[in-house]
Order: sequence, then C-alpha cells, then structure tokens
Amino acid sequence: MMNRFVPTEKLSKKEQKRLNSVGRGSWNGVRPVTRAADTDKRRYRRKPKHTANMYDAE
Repeated sequence: MMNRFVPTEKLSKKEQKRLNSVGRGSWNGVRPVTRAADTDKRRYRRKPKHTANMYDAE
C-alpha cells in the first residue's frame, strides 16, 4: 500500500517538528552569521588612516 501525500500544514505540530528536524543538517563548526566584506570605497570612516601624524616629522 502506498503512503499518501499529506501537506505539511495538515500534519500535527509534533509531526511537523519531526519533519523539519529531519530536513535540517549540521553546520559542522561554521558560524551562520553573515559577514560582509568592507568593500564600500565611498563609506565615511571615523578612524584616521595614519595614526602617527606625518607632518610633525621635523
């Protein structure tokens, strides 16, 4: 006998949770935080580019 397709919305909460957990994998040490590279050249930067004042070299 074939299993009939039942939409996820019609399953019980416990069965939905079981199906969702089966579909998830492990991150294997990868942090899922999005990290954007600082590539915007036009962005205003508050830090000075050179910490030592190069005009005081006398």
